[in-house]
Amino acid sequence: MMPSTLEHKLAKILTKRKKYKAIRYGLYIFIFLLVLGSIQTTIIKDTDWEKIGTFGTVVKALARFFPPDFSLFPHLVKPTIETFMIACLGTFLALVLAIPVSWFAAHNITPYKSITYPIGRAIMTLSRSVHEIVWGLIFVAAVGLGAFPGILAVAMRSIGFISKLTAEAIEDINPGQMEAIRATGANGFQVILYAVIPQILPVFVGNTIFQWDINIRRATIMGLVGAGGLGLTFHRQLVMYNYGGVTTVIIALLLLIAIGEVGSYYIRKAII
Repeated sequence: MMPSTLEHKLAKILTKRKKYKAIRYGLYIFIFLLVLGSIQTTIIKDTDWEKIGTFGTVVKALARFFPPDFSLFPHLVKPTIETFMIACLGTFLALVLAIPVSWFAAHNITPYKSITYPIGRAIMTLSRSVHEIVWGLIFVAAVGLGAFPGILAVAMRSIGFISKLTAEAIEDINPGQMEAIRATGANGFQVILYAVIPQILPVFVGNTIFQWDINIRRATIMGLVGAGGLGLTFHRQLVMYNYGGVTTVIIALLLLIAIGEVGSYYIRKAII
């Protein structure tokens, strides 16, 4: 009886393994066919191959962007500073607004689970679902041209990212510290101040610095919708067909992004 039972269990295990293996390879084949179908539909069929130039045409088109128009550099100082300030102020505004959103969206500390939790999650979803250019168009239409709509657009786009990761960090905290603080007779605000914030502060600061780094890139394209900064200068050079000026603006953008990369690295290293 024992050998037959063992053989039966072994055969059952082998059958399951073969079944899982067949399912896994079937899934691989399905994904491969899906990729092939996507390439066929979106690239091969939808591309107008007759209008695609030769290698020489592409090189000739790229040659128009060289050499850069270095005489434009003195005029890029103000837009560069403006772009940097849009990123900084937008991140700071998002930082302030993300605090109550994170509080509402964290299931373990939200004040009223049936009301505030869905509100917090809805704000996070809305912020992350709408692209920053769309936010820029909305705020340009609402408050006019300039850096202010760019700041609002960057802030609205950043709220969802900061608050989502912060809320998830709050939900993963050690509940024992909260219970210990409550046992001393502390109120709800004191529990958050002494039990929640110390545990999630490194995550919150790290996410904010990372978002600031991303917002430097976002701020550069805000000018394309009239929100000021280097993006607006880029658009002007493009519509004037000053391709050398376009290259100069791109160089300025790369320098600004490099400064943001270095700055975020050292800030993160010093604070976290």
